[in-house]
Amino acid sequence: MSEWVRIGETEDFCKDLGGCVKVDGKQIAVFNVKDKSEWYAVQNMCPHDNRMVLSRGLVGDFSGIPKVACPLHKHNFDLTTGKHVSEGEINDLITYPVKVQEGTVYLQML
Repeated sequence: MSEWVRIGETEDFCKDLGGCVKVDGKQIAVFNVKDKSEWYAVQNMCPHDNRMVLSRGLVGDFSGIPKVACPLHKHNFDLTTGKHVSEGEINDLITYPVKVQEGTVYLQML
């Protein structure tokens, strides 16, 4: 069974920027998308060249869908599904459920 892990308080994460947390030895990029008032979490490793950089990626919008662009090669990923939405054959990202309760942010480890 998966568990919810406390990863910080809402004020620990900047709006429209990524933050990185390490849970069970995994680096996970966490995003607070202010326009949607929603939180997303994906693996921090870009599948293009296996560097831990997605938490420093550019957050934006792709046809109404929140996305992150790798800061190194600009590959775009849907934050809701982890799907690669740029040209080329790149693996999708692992996504993690996020919830906020009374100002505390939790991540569900799968």
